Amino acid sequence: MKQHKFWAWATVFAFAMTMHTGMKKNKRKGGCCKGDSPLLYTKGDGTMPCTTLLVGKNATVDGSTMMARNEDSPSGQFTAKKFIVVRPEDQPRHYKSVISQVEIDLPDNPLRYTAMPNAQATEGIWGEAGINAANVAMTETETITSNPRVLGADPLVPGGIGEEDLLTLVLPYIRSAREGVLRLGSLLEQYGTYEMNGIGFQDVNEIWWLESIGGHHWIAKRVPDDEAVVMPNQQGIDFLDLADALDQGKDNLCSRDLAEFIEDNHLDLTLAEDREGPVAEDTAFDCRSAFGSHDDADHTYNTPRAWYMLRCLTPFSVQWEGPEAPFHPEDDDLPWSVEPDRKVTVEDVKYILSSHYQGTPYDPYGHKGDGSLRGKYRPIGINRTNFLALTQLRPDLPENRRAVEWIAEGCNVFNAFVPFYTNVDKTPDYLAVTGEEPDSNQFYWANRLIGALADAHFGACANLIERYQNKVAARAHALLKEGDRGEAGENVSRYLEARNETMAAMAREETKKVLGQVLYAASNGMKNGFARSDA
Repeated sequence: MKQHKFWAWATVFAFAMTMHTGMKKNKRKGGCCKGDSPLLYTKGDGTMPCTTLLVGKNATVDGSTMMARNEDSPSGQFTAKKFIVVRPEDQPRHYKSVISQVEIDLPDNPLRYTAMPNAQATEGIWGEAGINAANVAMTETETITSNPRVLGADPLVPGGIGEEDLLTLVLPYIRSAREGVLRLGSLLEQYGTYEMNGIGFQDVNEIWWLESIGGHHWIAKRVPDDEAVVMPNQQGIDFLDLADALDQGKDNLCSRDLAEFIEDNHLDLTLAEDREGPVAEDTAFDCRSAFGSHDDADHTYNTPRAWYMLRCLTPFSVQWEGPEAPFHPEDDDLPWSVEPDRKVTVEDVKYILSSHYQGTPYDPYGHKGDGSLRGKYRPIGINRTNFLALTQLRPDLPENRRAVEWIAEGCNVFNAFVPFYTNVDKTPDYLAVTGEEPDSNQFYWANRLIGALADAHFGACANLIERYQNKVAARAHALLKEGDRGEAGENVSRYLEARNETMAAMAREETKKVLGQVLYAASNGMKNGFARSDA
């Protein structure tokens, strides 16, 4: 049944046709016109960072919800990160943004939460990803695109809120994923935003994805429990049940005036012959055509990443090779979510968000096929990744040790994934302290050094990196199981802090070891190498 269901969907997409709920048709012919500019705040140089993967609880191997995102810097920039805990007494009661200067009074009852802020806060906090004391997670943001029609109707707000601010403004005050959507939606309506963003919220039962639309509007959709969502830097939600969003809000939410906003500004691109009632009653409104862009640049920068993620999630039920394949790297109508062919593991998430088109002609490290195609598309595992965080909420564990945050830093092609409990008051110095200058005794800098050396000597270092990643993963799972089973005593947080220190010590040991190995391999490949026998 799964294969039949997916192939029916794939066939529809192959002809650039999409299926509405209840036999309703909507002919989307390329979405926005070619040449629509992807207008948004792009962190300085026009490049857009980050890639996101969301996995519902019925699609994971252990029934946990999984939410993961690469935070990437703009091209030519690298932002050092740290992993910390923000205690209630450290949370500001009056917040002021560095970039936009917006000022917001915050509630007086924040929860403790983890965060991955910039190591040097010259541009603000940029908390990015974390889990609070109520076991609710947030990741922000996926920078996304829009089009001139939307931004003309609801312009971006230079003095509004943005990625710098969102985790600090939302995560300490929510007790469910749905609450996160509603709080952020309210803030967007009140203060506006200067950029287009996608934001994820997660609890043990649900994952929600919110996308800002223009300066003040937004849409949100619950990730189906048996599906996974792929998100490059594009407006991603394909279809929204507006009837649900504007009424019960079971699986869809949006700005209360969204239907009027669409109609008043002529944003609905549905052909008259396919419109079966008012926009407010549409059960599958075509969001991508209305709010997104399909710029030529998307076809090298964005859609190929979604294509490869889908390829990893459905390797058996979909034909991925040849001219008859239903999906191609530059297709505008790739699905937002799919049912994976098998249960998704932590290792799957790490592999997908480290990918560089392995097994295709587009792999920049590849040696097969047409060499002109190598490096054609923007990789998922890119040189300027700051960190990858996977927030995992495990239903089979007690609430006091249910939440773990898997962290990798630097370029994902060459780093390793390490889990840490989040019900703690402090994190290990190995990740919590990151200086301005390179220091191999810090997790971020050690991985940056490994990546730079190994990339330049990929052939000589690939096996070393693979063994490092597998070794860390195996030891991490063993230590996590040990921590899950252990007796915590009266102070659970203190016990979990000790377990995190053990995990960090393991990561440091294995990382230093592989750094030495990679340095040795790279040294042997230096151009000035010479032995007496070479004479």
